[in-house]
Amino acid sequence: MPRRVLVGTVVSDKMDKTIVVRVDRRVKHSLYKKFITRSQRFSAHDEANSCSVGDTVRIRECRPLSRSKRFELIERVGA
Repeated sequence: MPRRVLVGTVVSDKMDKTIVVRVDRRVKHSLYKKFITRSQRFSAHDEANSCSVGDTVRIRECRPLSRSKRFELIERVGA
């Protein structure tokens, strides 16, 4: 089974070897037919502490690393 790969923005890097990534998606409202931005926050493992707030990153699903971490950092896409 393939692992999910998501692209998002780093919103927190205060923890050691952990970043919090906000992933946005656009959905259409069922009644008003207007596009709405929905967001989710994922904790991801950053082994080298290389990311800072505002970076655009690509994360991949992995085995559970802690109670909240189920993703790992693949690469930094932009700053």
